[in-house]
Amino acid sequence: MKALVFGVGLQGKAVIHDLEHSHAVSEIVAVDVEAEKAKTYIGARGYSKVRVVQLNASDQPALERLIREIRPRVLICMLPPDFQPALARAATNAGVSYVSSSYTGTLLELDGLAREKGVTILPEMGMDPGIDLILGRLAVDELDIVHGMRSYGAGLPAPDCAGDNPIHYKITWTFEGVLKAYMRPARFLREGKEVAIPGGEIFRRENGHTIEVPEVGVMDAYYNGDAIRYIDLFGLGPELKEMGRFAMRWPGHNQFWNVMAELGFLDETTIRIGESKISPRRFIVEHLTPRLQFGDTERDMVVIRVETWGLKNKKPLRVTYDLIDYRDLTTGFFAMNRAVGYTTSIAAQLILAGKIQKTGVLTPVRDVPHRDVLRELEKRGMKIQRRLE
Repeated sequence: MKALVFGVGLQGKAVIHDLEHSHAVSEIVAVDVEAEKAKTYIGARGYSKVRVVQLNASDQPALERLIREIRPRVLICMLPPDFQPALARAATNAGVSYVSSSYTGTLLELDGLAREKGVTILPEMGMDPGIDLILGRLAVDELDIVHGMRSYGAGLPAPDCAGDNPIHYKITWTFEGVLKAYMRPARFLREGKEVAIPGGEIFRRENGHTIEVPEVGVMDAYYNGDAIRYIDLFGLGPELKEMGRFAMRWPGHNQFWNVMAELGFLDETTIRIGESKISPRRFIVEHLTPRLQFGDTERDMVVIRVETWGLKNKKPLRVTYDLIDYRDLTTGFFAMNRAVGYTTSIAAQLILAGKIQKTGVLTPVRDVPHRDVLRELEKRGMKIQRRLE
């Protein structure tokens, strides 16, 4: 069966690599605006199932023609989230299932059409959102009553290479996307009440905390997006008192980026500097990107933690899942590439294998075979631990 992959960037490369080794996939068509660069990469890898097509994904007529010509069984979007609505609609109109690692966003508008066309739309199948939602489902199911739930995700340099720059951070995701997320507002539940933090305030001292992860150490944690929308998805009841989604970095991260946010360096409004116009955020991206790169033998790490607590058989119980992964120096893929790309690829393969048959807009919280996904992640070398307290 054919798979159509949009985006041959850091995460898209991992998707393609994983699909190349899947018995369920006969052909992979990789689409990228920089086709020659993608062809060079694919050729160097020696993949036998992959061919590259040049296309600007914002060209809607050309996009629709390509889908009709290829007639894939599944379309996988590894482009920035802004491309997702048009790609998902084009796939659905053509009767092609769709998978991505991006947040659901406006895709719920396609639910009726997807059911009519008999296709699956499955976003949020990456790292976070993705793996965290799957671990969260397993953890919630171990409790009779849930009082609290926290999920954490971290993509950062491994300890042995984190100390060679002042902010202890290196890039495994688009740095523009990272800084954009730093200005995203957060919503969460605290002491049974909904709380919202405006964009740019997530790093303030009163909003952050530290957390210690076994085998990793102490890290800064800060609120990451909207946790409220997941309360209903997990089916949590009025007994719930806390619900939060967090990201983690090495100590000092929150303090540094709070200063940068307060000084306006994360603003996206363009300002004039001499004869040029540039936003402060864009300046930071251009200035720091070459200074925050990994060396060939340096590893990043991914940490995902989900904690739930409440009652089981009327007794207090806390359930914790941790996933830890490191860069694979054999393939060169970062842990971030693996956690995002492999998870998206696994979702596509589950659709191809008929293990996900439900149509419409789905969610990893309810609509995927959770333990199948974990088994596949473990086959790819990711370490998952479960603890009860």
